[in-house]
Amino acid sequence: MNFIKMSLLQKRKAPETKPKTGGNIAESDRIVLNVIKSKREMAIFVKDLKQEAGLPDPTFNKSIKNLLTSGLVKEVAHVQLKGRKHYIAAEFEPSQEITGGSWYSKGELDQDFINGLKDLCLRIIRKLKVATADGVYDFSVKNGLINIDCTSQQISEILKSMVLDNKIIEVKSTGLGEYHSIPIGNLCYRYTTGDSAQGLKTGAMVSIPCGVCPRIRECTPDGLISPTTCVYYTKWLDF
Repeated sequence: MNFIKMSLLQKRKAPETKPKTGGNIAESDRIVLNVIKSKREMAIFVKDLKQEAGLPDPTFNKSIKNLLTSGLVKEVAHVQLKGRKHYIAAEFEPSQEITGGSWYSKGELDQDFINGLKDLCLRIIRKLKVATADGVYDFSVKNGLINIDCTSQQISEILKSMVLDNKIIEVKSTGLGEYHSIPIGNLCYRYTTGDSAQGLKTGAMVSIPCGVCPRIRECTPDGLISPTTCVYYTKWLDF
């Protein structure tokens, strides 16, 4: 499918590396390595590592250098503790608490990635007309538009930020027309353009009358209560 080609979302695929083994290393190196390994994916702050290893500074510094050179450990950036060296064993990947997850690259907020994901979500919503966060996520996965570790929750976070930017509007499904495949009252998103976006975030579009109507279950296209004769629904469509 040629709907979207998002090479930007493929740029950070981690290269495959083979874990190193301990081999024949000095005892001091092994002590430091074992402490680092014990922390698994959580990594360890260099000050804490030094304290747990219990080695003299010169010996400790030499061991760290040896382990890095041999590829047995690696230094990782902690998004919440910038400037503090953290180490992790080569066979582990740092947790999202360390890396910040998909929003970060090498310890820094990846604005290019975020903007690319926003653009992707916007294009999907324009194509689908209206969609839930799960719908946007499922569409992107089904059509191979994202091949990185990105969750539906992260898509939801992106969509909410786009609402704040007035790029899209947040609405509740009416179960009618374009909303027919979305259960009534479910939160979903629509594309908007120009000045029509202004003020809608906290205005009529957020409070669709059908979504809060106490008689919604009695409303049918040809019934006594119908969207075709509903004054509130007509006013909302004209908004």
